[in-house]
Amino acid sequence: MNNIAPRAAWTIAEIEALFALPFNDLVMRAHEVHRAHFDPNEVELATLLSVKTGGCPEDCGYCPQAARYHTGVESEPTLALDVVLEHARAAKANGATRFCMGAAWRQPKQKDIERVSAMVSAVKAMGLETCATLGMLNDDQARQLKGAGLDYYNHNIDTAPDYYAEIISTRDQQERLDTIQNVRDAGINVCCGGIVGMGETRAQRAGLIAEIANLDPYPESVPINNLVQVPGTPLHGVDAIDPLEFVRTIAVARITMPKARVRLSAGRRELGDGIQALCFLAGANSIFYGDKLLTTGNPDVEADRDLFARLGLHGRN
Repeated sequence: MNNIAPRAAWTIAEIEALFALPFNDLVMRAHEVHRAHFDPNEVELATLLSVKTGGCPEDCGYCPQAARYHTGVESEPTLALDVVLEHARAAKANGATRFCMGAAWRQPKQKDIERVSAMVSAVKAMGLETCATLGMLNDDQARQLKGAGLDYYNHNIDTAPDYYAEIISTRDQQERLDTIQNVRDAGINVCCGGIVGMGETRAQRAGLIAEIANLDPYPESVPINNLVQVPGTPLHGVDAIDPLEFVRTIAVARITMPKARVRLSAGRRELGDGIQALCFLAGANSIFYGDKLLTTGNPDVEADRDLFARLGLHGRN
């Protein structure tokens, strides 16, 4: 596990002050922090596979997999192990070094943990880093996944504490934080980020970053998602975030969590090449790579390879 320790707690006012810097000054500062801790031209390639799609009982306003919304996403059974391994082999062949398995559960049952544990062990044996996002976990479930060889667990806190109830009512943010602690206590690396562009204010974006950066220690991976608006979800039609504000969010995440992998996640397709390039300059050094991100589109492999070639970027060895 990475040796990551936080500084004295970031205040929301301090983070708002970072957001308010002139754009060039903020990006330059973030890039200097990034360059001090990472190869500035290296980007980690991670692939995400939905191993159990749809039918989720939660009411997350952004999610097309919620059973209560009419989004065209049908509930499907858990994928067979050989199907998961076929996807993992393809991901590795395309250059991915981390393989994440996601499932639309509020919290997995014991039989689910056993099936995912078998997937984790088999994928890890292929030489890939393993990650899972399965909903809430108790301490015993986290230990079982650690025993199977899980390297990372993704559990986003979604948005700022004071905006959380506007997005989700079927759980509270403390339940997310409890799972993160269970994962940490089990010795699994933490992957934790959020979603921007859900109608939140800049102050609330600062609140989201503060909540993540002040975890002790802060996460090894921090995915920043740009809301993908899906017809049928409550957030469809919300005003999109200014793309330059998205870059600012990446830069602030980099400054406040200097040793984390900051990942461009959902909504990367909507950003376009120019904004993605600015995000890499501002400290993003991980992407979800492949043709699909759970149930929404993602830039395809060839488009990413072309962008990397034009920017002189390379994958993580």
